[in-house]
Amino acid sequence: MNLNVPVKLHNSFKSLTAAQGQNMTDVLLEFIRSYVERNSAPKGRRL
Repeated sequence: MNLNVPVKLHNSFKSLTAAQGQNMTDVLLEFIRSYVERNSAPKGRRL
């Protein structure tokens, strides 16, 4: 996956994740997992 992120936003995100002892990849993966879970059709009602 490639993502174009403005430099200022990228730097802020990188700084914040590092300050919290995390890395950007782990934070983004958790966001994606959470997003998919929240927005998936309930089991038995797949589109």
